[in-house]
Amino acid sequence: MQDSQEMQEGQVTEESTTGAPDSAGSQIAALQQQLDQARQEATENWNKYLRERAEMDNFRKRQVKLSLDRAQQEKARVLNKVLEVVDNIDRALLYQDKMERQELLQTIRMLMWHLNEVLRNEGLEPIATVGQAFDPHVHEAIESVEDSDQPEGTVVEEVLKGYKLGNETFRPARVKVSAGKKEAQA
Repeated sequence: MQDSQEMQEGQVTEESTTGAPDSAGSQIAALQQQLDQARQEATENWNKYLRERAEMDNFRKRQVKLSLDRAQQEKARVLNKVLEVVDNIDRALLYQDKMERQELLQTIRMLMWHLNEVLRNEGLEPIATVGQAFDPHVHEAIESVEDSDQPEGTVVEEVLKGYKLGNETFRPARVKVSAGKKEAQA
């Protein structure tokens, strides 16, 4: 009985050893195929990544170019409006010798009005100053004036006009501010 059992074990061992090379070979072949497939997939993913990255670079460059083009177009639009005023100044200078003083002053006022309209249409508004309370967000104090009739902290004189562009201060107004009345010394 032991002999038949040993014979069966020998057959099983022979079968598994003779079947092992076929099974190991097929496993290696399957693993090699999976590895090749993974490499191919990795290459495809890398190529996709490179294409997407190039696409993002191109998109960014297009956006920068569009932004620069828009800014240039906006500059040209504003400068054309300013050139209208410059042209009017040139015309006024041509005829300044032929105009009376009052006519020349009227022409200058009209030119200032035209320029102010261009600026106002672009959103630039003058900042109110004289008689207003000093506001460091829109005023730049360049001098403190004593013996003023105005209460302390009130703007008494505008030295340089200030402007707001929308809700932001474009250029602060340079002003002289009241320090209040100087008390008489006894």
